[in-house]
Amino acid sequence: MTKARQGKFRKAVGNWTPDMQTSETTKRLSPQERNTFQTDEVPEKAILVSVCAGGATMERTEEYLSELAFLLETAGGVAVKRVIQKLERPDPRTYIGSGKIDEVKEYKNALEVDFLVFDDELSPAQLRNLEREFECRILDRTTLILDIFAKRARTSIAKTQVELAQLQYMLPRLTRLWTHLERQRGGIGMRGPGETQIETDRRLITNKIALLKERLTTIDKQKVLQRKNRESLVRVALVGYTNVGKSTLMNLLSKSDVFAEDKLFATLDTTVRKMVIGNLPFLLTDTVGFIRKLPHGLVESFKSTLDEVCEADILLHVVDISHPDHESQIEAVNKTLQEIGAAGKPVIMVFNKIDAYTYVEKEADDLTPITKANWPLEMLRESWMAKNTDHETLFISATNKENIDTLRQVMYDKVKQIHAVRYPYNNFYW
Repeated sequence: MTKARQGKFRKAVGNWTPDMQTSETTKRLSPQERNTFQTDEVPEKAILVSVCAGGATMERTEEYLSELAFLLETAGGVAVKRVIQKLERPDPRTYIGSGKIDEVKEYKNALEVDFLVFDDELSPAQLRNLEREFECRILDRTTLILDIFAKRARTSIAKTQVELAQLQYMLPRLTRLWTHLERQRGGIGMRGPGETQIETDRRLITNKIALLKERLTTIDKQKVLQRKNRESLVRVALVGYTNVGKSTLMNLLSKSDVFAEDKLFATLDTTVRKMVIGNLPFLLTDTVGFIRKLPHGLVESFKSTLDEVCEADILLHVVDISHPDHESQIEAVNKTLQEIGAAGKPVIMVFNKIDAYTYVEKEADDLTPITKANWPLEMLRESWMAKNTDHETLFISATNKENIDTLRQVMYDKVKQIHAVRYPYNNFYW
């Protein structure tokens, strides 16, 4: 071996020694576990900030902050402090008041955090002012969601959709990315008809957005052709809030291997599988999860994905019954369905995770009013949610496979009704 090749070999191997050889324990780990085993990165620390404005309650605001903390954890960070300020409306200049800014500055210096996260979409002026006040990175809820989507995107379609949403969000905020060009001085050799750097960037991003939109238009046409080939079968779409167990239920019902994880937005790409219950075939679709304050740019960018929901014949609305604020999640999903034009379809309400449901049992001498936290599961089964006559309602556990046979029977009956109306002379299935 020549000296040059020996040098390259030493550079590639580094300080490797025989005792650093992979152990049998490490060999048996899965790729995901092996990555976790070998990762020693320290998560970035952040302070979460929110405003309790309008008719919102402190309990609801704290629930939103808990969800924001989960988003931050999914992105790879950790929340070390939560700050809430009660105002009539957020400050148009800095989102929070000047007194609260001084308080957050003290927390920032004491806890040595890397950045701040605000639980609303901030305007370009608010971002610029807050960065000037705190002298650190400022993220809002939209930025955090876009970062998670960029991290989770695997296919070229998902990456294109996320890139378009990121560029649309970045375009009006370019001024804060070029602070070194805020003051340009004239002088010999510095005058001319050329455009400034920020104008060049704005033009390049605008052109890139147009290119991505054209690419997504082509993708939409391809998806329409794919869906036309499936028109002969009834389509059922899984919808719901993020992290309610849609992918787990998809794997259980269709015996597929869709990626499922206890993190927000584990699934971004649409997955379609053919199912047969009895002798009746139909299509089951897993879609991206919804969330409160979903950025409008994401809804527009993921139009080709959400069209699967719009063109479905039946919606399987999955709800995490163990979540303390599942009613608010139902409202958020219904609002998003209405925005994309998918409201009014036949719905099967599936309350998942009954194995994780807990409640606080009241003492005999406790005279305080009963709240939702005191309701046992049997009481929920008798509530308005279960007695709604507009749709079927089921309580299941996808993890423990509880009441799955009942769900299959309800799905069979619903698909059978639609199939009998659509194909009245093709009733050999039953």
